[in-house]
Amino acid sequence: MKRKQLSISMMVLGLVAFGTFAFTPPKSNTGLFAQDPETPSIWYDLTEVEPGDETYRCIGTGDCLRDAPSENGSVEQNGMFVKYAEELPIAD
Repeated sequence: MKRKQLSISMMVLGLVAFGTFAFTPPKSNTGLFAQDPETPSIWYDLTEVEPGDETYRCIGTGDCLRDAPSENGSVEQNGMFVKYAEELPIAD
């Protein structure tokens, strides 16, 4: 009886582990960068910054976030970049 319970427990654990990896979206390998709307020569590195009411948001239409600190970078998220924080990390 204990062997059967152990077998069932192992099967459930395996299914949980599979589900965790199978349905977790992969983290982007690229960075996320936004151009300052008031000073276009400044780019912010938002790779590790969570969007929100105290940091930034991408609202409406436009090219909000790119994969490189350049207008030639691929658009990763659409919208207009709106900066709420006094300071955000500046891209090198």
